[in-house]
Amino acid sequence: MKQLLEFFGFIALVQGTGGLVHELTGKLGWGVTQQWALLDGYEIYVSVALIVLAFALFAAAESRRPG
Repeated sequence: MKQLLEFFGFIALVQGTGGLVHELTGKLGWGVTQQWALLDGYEIYVSVALIVLAFALFAAAESRRPG
């Protein structure tokens, strides 16, 4: 379970930082925030939320006991 939380945290962190880089520089247009039309106009907010979610998932993974 700990590895699964870390995996999803890593994915959320990559997608969030990729979205912020794209919004601030115009590069890296491969993130989930650029692909979904539903998120148009909210890309920065969703990217920040993904980064916060990533840190929450990492904290949850750390709180899990090994085994």
